[in-house]
Amino acid sequence: MAAADRDSAMQRFRAVYGLALEWLVGALMVILFLEVTIGVLFRMTGHSLIWYDEFASVLLAWLTFYGSALASVRRAHIGCPELVNQAPWPLRRAINIVAEVLVILFFVVLGITGVWIMPVLAGDMLVSVPVSMNVVQSVIPISSLLIIVAEATHLIDLIEGRKPPDATSGGIALADGLH
Repeated sequence: MAAADRDSAMQRFRAVYGLALEWLVGALMVILFLEVTIGVLFRMTGHSLIWYDEFASVLLAWLTFYGSALASVRRAHIGCPELVNQAPWPLRRAINIVAEVLVILFFVVLGITGVWIMPVLAGDMLVSVPVSMNVVQSVIPISSLLIIVAEATHLIDLIEGRKPPDATSGGIALADGLH
């Protein structure tokens, strides 16, 4: 496969992958908005919902984890690449490869730990609704895998030696760096 075809295929994959994560995060935001709005309306009428707070906390945690996966695809995590960007391309590339590998290893450990803990939580349920803690905690291994895939696509670009966009030209420098 030609380099241009690989670049195009990777860009298409990232675009579709990012779009899927945008829809997931958007849906979670809408659900959280509706749930909080309904909870506030019921509370204003003096008929508080017993499950409102717990459900909102779970949705916020899911939004955070899946939003992190979306930020990984978009390279939108907070970073400080200004020092690294001063280095010549070969050194910058090496530093970024090491950083990507460390990020991926962290999420491999987090994902494995998330899977390992699920049987421990198998019998536990949320307090106010009959939902298993496995369902709630599944966000950890799932989002870890989603982040690993996102980071791996950027690692592939680095390994193949593709130069990243110039951080000083038109983009947001902090969003172009590693996290």
